[in-house]
Formats: sequence, structure tokens, C-alpha cells
Amino acid sequence: MSHISDPNYETILRSRRSRRRRRHALQNLVQIFVFLFIVFLIGIGGFFIFKLVKNHGSTWVKPADTLSSPSEPSLPENPEDGTLLPEADQTLPAENFLENDELSAILAQAERLAAGYDYDGAIALLTETPECADSQEVLDAIARYEAIKATLVEADVSQVTHVFFHSLIMDTSKAFDGDSDSKGYNSVMTTKDEFLKILNEMYNRGFVLVRLHDMAYETTDENGQTVMKKGSILLPEGKQPFVMSQDDVCYYEYMEGDGFATRIIVGEDGKPTCEMKMEDGTVSVGSYDLVPILEDFIQEHPDFSYKGARAVIAFTGYNGILGYRTDDDYRDKNPNFEADKQTASEVAQCLRDNGWELASHSWGHRDLGSIDYEDFKLDSDKWESRVESLIGPTDIILFPFGSDVSDWHPYTQDNKRFQYLHSLGFRYFCNVDSNQYWVQFGTDHLRQGRRNLDGYRMWKDIEAGSDTGKRKLDDLFRAEDVFDSARPTPVEWN
Repeated sequence: MSHISDPNYETILRSRRSRRRRRHALQNLVQIFVFLFIVFLIGIGGFFIFKLVKNHGSTWVKPADTLSSPSEPSLPENPEDGTLLPEADQTLPAENFLENDELSAILAQAERLAAGYDYDGAIALLTETPECADSQEVLDAIARYEAIKATLVEADVSQVTHVFFHSLIMDTSKAFDGDSDSKGYNSVMTTKDEFLKILNEMYNRGFVLVRLHDMAYETTDENGQTVMKKGSILLPEGKQPFVMSQDDVCYYEYMEGDGFATRIIVGEDGKPTCEMKMEDGTVSVGSYDLVPILEDFIQEHPDFSYKGARAVIAFTGYNGILGYRTDDDYRDKNPNFEADKQTASEVAQCLRDNGWELASHSWGHRDLGSIDYEDFKLDSDKWESRVESLIGPTDIILFPFGSDVSDWHPYTQDNKRFQYLHSLGFRYFCNVDSNQYWVQFGTDHLRQGRRNLDGYRMWKDIEAGSDTGKRKLDDLFRAEDVFDSARPTPVEWN
């Protein structure tokens, strides 16, 4: 018999459906409970992760009502909400890392300025930087700089010595090989080893490199007249300011293959450096002359330079400048003429940007004090049109052969050579003088004598022996301690 005809079927069916509904409802309730429990766990986990991230670097601590063990000292409570504070020596929160890095960089920059005696610059940097306002380190640094500033002594700018060099001999075996140029190199050049010894000895004796423009500068007086005013050089007691210059930074054609750098370039770090052609024909970049060697020394000894001062670099023009054949006479000889002019101009600007002062050494390396006046004017005009046009306005002239346009008496309005050079923009006039210092201030210019630190001058000191009246370098260094043993002797004037 079919179950459909069973009179209890509907009752049984309703009972079964009721049980299934209750079972399904219970399963749904369990699922809802599990879902809510998972959400709860996720919420709790997220909360603790947030707390951990927020307090990154702090040690996790027990609740306040838990006893601390000796190895886990209790921490002070926050007076505002009772939460425990991280220990004082713990790492700062992550959001402060970048700010502290920036602060450290600013403090380091200020320290570098102060190392070069620019205490005003260091203080200005710290006081004008908003990130530094609430730092105790900054306040301490400013107080320290102010205290040092109060002890500085003003140097007598009339007693500033000026030393000069030519291109440095990097390979003595090539420079002193006995050819026709060797005698000249031996008398007027300085070797790399000698230069490094001179720097070290002068540094140890307290000399500090300054600019000609630190000694005096052009300004306008109360009557509106342009005048030259003495500068104020403030240094710690015992320090001695001096000026340095280098002549003929042109790397002349006759110097090729004789152990010198070949040209100055802009290095990868944005600073001027040198190229030198090696024995195998390859070109090496490095510290192969005065400019990069002095830069290396100042980087190691920042207190050797007053407020970023570097040397005066002087050019002639007839072979071009900086190792580039840029003179008009090379227009048809140099296939890279225009490109070399552009590069030389960029290198000159790089020198200026890095603290070097640029100067004239005349266009043709002429004796400006004795040549015919028309030749004097022609040479001066060539320098202006062919060299200054590349390197920019220049107010320093270093006389070739040390030959000034006057004797030791002050320049006068009747001195037409001085007046012509002055009309071209020159304000600093430097001859050669072996005395410790020779400085003359005019109303609109500065004159200074320079001391040659070359083979001939050192050899004369060595020849003088104990005769102090004939020795000219003892205030700087003892020639016997510096003189390169690779030099042929005696050293004769060429």
C-alpha cells in the first residue's frame, strides 16, 4: 500500500520538517557565533598591532597591577592616562627618525662651518632652521660657538704673507731627465712631495689660508665714492693668515710628457680635479696638481682654510687656459676649439664655485713693467677679450716675472699703466718679493708681494746654512726638511 494513503503521513511530515528547521536554525546560530568570534579576535589583534607599531622601539611591559621582577623594572606612569611610559634610554618613535637625521646633518654642517672659523655662519644656520628651534643640542652648539667667537683675535692684514707656486712636478724622473727644459723646471717648479711637506709644516705652525678679498674689499664710503677697505680677519690667538697663488695654470704645450698634469676638469663630485697622461698613453683622473692636492688637504684639515678660502689661480692666454687650447690662434688648429672653450669656461666657474679666486698673469707672459706701452696695452686687451671673456670678471693681476708697473712707492694718478689696468677692473696687484710680507693699501687698490717657494729659493736657503740673514723661508719651514732629493744640485737660476 502506498504511503500516500497513510493517514499519519502529514503529521509525520510536519514533525520532520519542524526538526529540520530547528537543526538549521541551530547551525545558523553557531555560524553567526563563530563569525562574531573571529571578528572579535581580528579586532583585538589589530588593536595590539597598532599599539606595537605606535610604540615601536619601546619595551613591552606588564599591566600596572602586575608585580615587576628585578630583571624587568617597573616603568613610570603617564600622569594623564595612567599608561606606562617607555624607558628614557629607549629608541625614539619611528616617526622621529627622519627629523633626527635632518637635525644631525644640520649640526654637522654647522660644525664644518665653525671648523673653518665661520662661527657667524654656523650660528645663522642653526638659528634660521625651524627644525632646530627646540633642540638642546642646537642651543649648546650656539653657546659654544659664541664663547669661541669671544676669544678670537683680529689679524693685522698688513702682515699677511703670500706664497706662490707654478705647476707641481708629479714625476721627477721625467721633469729632471736632462733635456732642455729640466733646468727651468728645477729652478721655478715645486715637486708634489715638497708641496705636501710645505702644507703640513705650515699647518703645524698655525698658518691659515685666506683670500685676497678677505684682506681688503671694495665698498662705498659715506660720500658715495668707491673705496678699498681693510678686511677684518678673526682667528684664534696664535693662528697666522696667509695667501696662496699658482701661476701659469695653462699646462703649456712644451710641458707635455715632462711629468705634469695635462688639464683641469670637473670631477664626479663637482669639484675641480686633474687629468694626467700616463706612460702607456691612458689618461688618469686624480690629484695631479696644486688644486686637487690642496683640496684634499683642506678636506682633511678644515681649520687650514678661513671660511672656505682656496688659492688664487692665474692664467696667461697664448696657449689657452686650464689645459684647453682656447686662444684665438688655435681656431684653425684645434678641431675641438668651440667645445674646449665651453668646457674651459665651465671649469673656471667650478673653480669659483668652490672658493678659488681667478687672476690674470697677462696674455703673453710679458714683463708689463718694462715693455713698450703700446705692447702693454695690446697684451692687456688680449687678456680681456680672450681669457676674461671665458672666465668672467677678474680683479686680480699677478705680474709675470714679478715685474710691477711701479717701484715700491705707492701708485700715483700719473702712472698710466696702473690707471689702464685699473680701468680694466683690476684692484689687487701682486709682484714678487722675498721678504716675509709686503702689503700696501691704496684708496682704491691693494698691492702685495709674493714669495716663490720653488727649487731655487729653497736651494738658496740651504746654501746659506746657519746665516739667518740670508735665509728667507724659516718662518714657513726649513728648506732642508722639504727639499726633494730627486732634484739635481746645485739649483741654478734659469
